[in-house]
Amino acid sequence: MIQFLPHLRQAPCIALLGVLLFHASTSFAQSTAITGTVYDASTKEALIGATILQKGTTTGTSSNADGTFLLQVSELPVDITVSYIGYETQALSLVNNQPLEVYLKVDAELVGEVVVVGYGRQKKRVSTGSIAKITAKDIEGIPVPDAISTLEGQTSGLLVNESSGQPGAGKSILIRGISTNGDNTPLFVVDGLQVGNIDNLNPSDIESIDVLKDAASSAIYGARAANGVVIITTKSGSSSDEGVVTYSTSYL
Repeated sequence: MIQFLPHLRQAPCIALLGVLLFHASTSFAQSTAITGTVYDASTKEALIGATILQKGTTTGTSSNADGTFLLQVSELPVDITVSYIGYETQALSLVNNQPLEVYLKVDAELVGEVVVVGYGRQKKRVSTGSIAKITAKDIEGIPVPDAISTLEGQTSGLLVNESSGQPGAGKSILIRGISTNGDNTPLFVVDGLQVGNIDNLNPSDIESIDVLKDAASSAIYGARAANGVVIITTKSGSSSDEGVVTYSTSYL
């Protein structure tokens, strides 16, 4: 009869336990926590809701109320991106998990963009209303017979309709869809003056067009703005020693 010694009977259990501990330690080693805080580079204030992503993956997180975040990554080194609406995206290459301090700069393109609202002009990045801006560069070179046609296909939620196919026939604009209270025409404001239509406006004279779509943006104009507001700013002269002559032609 073969008898197993007690310590030999325990050997398989010890070996199995060692394997389990090895796998457990490997699992923990595969996950590394990246922590940090996201700030505004100019004001040094914490940014809430900034997006932190591991490059090339869908692994990500966002900063909380005090700008801090925690991101679990598979291994180091790792490349991450930190982004926030209205700010320049920052890419970082990390070789360790030391706490980060990320300072995001405001996007220079958004800072300079100004929209026209009822009370005057406002930087687009601080505007809370639904406003679409169309510049002279956007409509430059587009062969259009009238000013209304310059709006066609330039912004979402705006529809240009032709009443008929006859030359010179009027066109209508729908910003919020069809109204149940009769007239669907938006309010037109040209250089601060309210006008009935813009049929006689030369498209080449337009500097910018701001379309106020929601009630918050157009509230100052009252009931006449129930169907939205189209604010047009025309070009003005500039102080220059040289005269400029512009000629353009197109075939419709």
